[in-house]
Amino acid sequence: MPRTLSSIARQLRSQVRELSFGPPVTHVYNPLDYAWKAHDQYTKRWGQGRKRVVFLGMNPGPWGMVQTGVPFGEVALVRDWLGIDAPVGKPDPEHPKRPVEGLACQRSEVSGRRLWGLFAERFDSPEAFSVEHFVANYCPLVFMEEGGRNRTPDKLPAAERQALLGPCDAHLRALCAVLQPEWLVGVGRFARDRATAALADMPVQVVQILHPSPASPLANQGWAARATQQLTDLGIW
Repeated sequence: MPRTLSSIARQLRSQVRELSFGPPVTHVYNPLDYAWKAHDQYTKRWGQGRKRVVFLGMNPGPWGMVQTGVPFGEVALVRDWLGIDAPVGKPDPEHPKRPVEGLACQRSEVSGRRLWGLFAERFDSPEAFSVEHFVANYCPLVFMEEGGRNRTPDKLPAAERQALLGPCDAHLRALCAVLQPEWLVGVGRFARDRATAALADMPVQVVQILHPSPASPLANQGWAARATQQLTDLGIW
């Protein structure tokens, strides 16, 4: 039976459950667990068929995929543009400073609002976008310190990071085997570097665009225009 995005996500979910992480990380969220129904709805609705371009992020943000199960999934755009309406549960344990409220969350993820907002502005509908495009994350996990601070995968201790890279690399390879993209667009350097390593022997062109994070001064100076120009210069758009 051919593999599907749903089946490979289930495998990744199972593999990362077996990993353990120590201080300073105190909480680990896995949206593939508590937000599975929303994530599965996203992949089944918008991840069917071959995709010419896959956009790849690092890992979920606290007000994006953590809430919605969708990569870069800013709540309003996931709910109102992508039409995701599946229930979202709670991580266990839940960090008191990073509650999960699902599609009812009132916070907005800036990176997700910028990325999906660009797609919504450029394409008439999510159907038009999904003909050739798909958005994924390299790592499904969110790491939080005691005070609620986010710790990105590249900042994990070496042994923990290496244990995580294996299943994430394998998932990315499986995802590209299913979607057969011509282009893998790393949203930021980390995603590009991981894709370059994981897909070295696959016929995919790996490139990078500026990450839309508000922590980036360049991203705060017209991110959409800069990203559009980068994609145009690369010949993707």
